[in-house]
Amino acid sequence: MARTIPEVSAAEAAAAQQAPARKLYCVLFEDDDDFSDMRARHMPAHRAFLARHPGIIAAGPLGDAATGMAAGGMWLVGGGSADEITALVREDPFWPTGLRKSVRILEWRLVHALGESGLATLPAGTIGASQ
Repeated sequence: MARTIPEVSAAEAAAAQQAPARKLYCVLFEDDDDFSDMRARHMPAHRAFLARHPGIIAAGPLGDAATGMAAGGMWLVGGGSADEITALVREDPFWPTGLRKSVRILEWRLVHALGESGLATLPAGTIGASQ
């Protein structure tokens, strides 16, 4: 059965084009297996760090889909600049332990989120100082 795509009015299309996209960053961490024991040892400090930084909208571990092994982590961070994100990464208690093998900071612009209760309704975020 063929799917039908709903019609979009010219006004809806124009409004979508004019809506500002939110500037976000996706921060991808690759972990070093040689330092995996550091994860559990520093997890309480890492979680407290995340809680103090409201600009980190979401954070969590990544796993290898084929093996199920820990592969690193990802943050979704609102606002700021790449330099501010780099500074934030270096404040994380995991950073000086050697656990993080590499970090990649990617700019991402949110243009769509599921429903009005999704990310689209979040206030414009900034990295902000610790609270």
